[in-house]
Amino acid sequence: MAGTDSSKKLELFPAPVVVLCEPQLGENIGTAARAMANFGLWDLRLVNPRDGWPSEKAKAAAAKADHVICRVQVFERLEEAIADLSLVLATTARKRDMFKPVMGPDEAASRMFTQISGGEKAGLLFGRERWGLNNEEITLADAIVTLPVEPAFASLNIAQAVLLLAYEWRRAAKKGEALPFEAEVGAPASKQEVSGMFAHLETALDEAGFFTVAEKRPSMVNNIRTMLGRADFNAQEVRTFRGIISSLERRHERQNPEGRKSAEEPGGNEGE
Repeated sequence: MAGTDSSKKLELFPAPVVVLCEPQLGENIGTAARAMANFGLWDLRLVNPRDGWPSEKAKAAAAKADHVICRVQVFERLEEAIADLSLVLATTARKRDMFKPVMGPDEAASRMFTQISGGEKAGLLFGRERWGLNNEEITLADAIVTLPVEPAFASLNIAQAVLLLAYEWRRAAKKGEALPFEAEVGAPASKQEVSGMFAHLETALDEAGFFTVAEKRPSMVNNIRTMLGRADFNAQEVRTFRGIISSLERRHERQNPEGRKSAEEPGGNEGE
């Protein structure tokens, strides 16, 4: 989905920290940064990235999420990376032999939103590409976040996991926010506008001889109104539809049943 608009001002609001524990590939770091940027996250922390930092491969894969890449912090120990966080949620697709609260991504997002709204910091912890997080690392978290994935194929790559959690965060933080260009669709047309459109169409159909059996006209009109009512017209669409009807009316007026020009048009025979 392409849609980056460089003309819009980028604003960094309080959001969860993302911690990647010993990521192996710069490309995965970059795509995780891109996923963060998609949904307004910007604080990315790395614990012992295998190939070091900075990484040109990460920057390339981030696809212009430079505001995330340029703020990356690198730590030697996980404890240091999460030291300033008051809530840490560890992501895993595997069952762990320890007692930890377990929640889905929507509940996790709601919990983080409550924490961050109160002026605290919260973070999401993601493990290595090959085997995820160690149990020792999960013990440092307050709860486990997991997804309802297919048990026979439960592994997600880092960027996928980050994207899913970042999306849920956005939903929680921007509850009620309109979808992009949703407002451009316009409000539904008023009943008066729709009724006027129906009346206009029915008049045009009468003049065109569409209703050939008078006793069937009421039921046919009801069927036409029901059919068009499902379209949920907005005001602009009503105007467009009425413009179509008017155009057809003018064509009908210009051409009589015998195919000759009417008296109203230049070249018509007024005396006929």
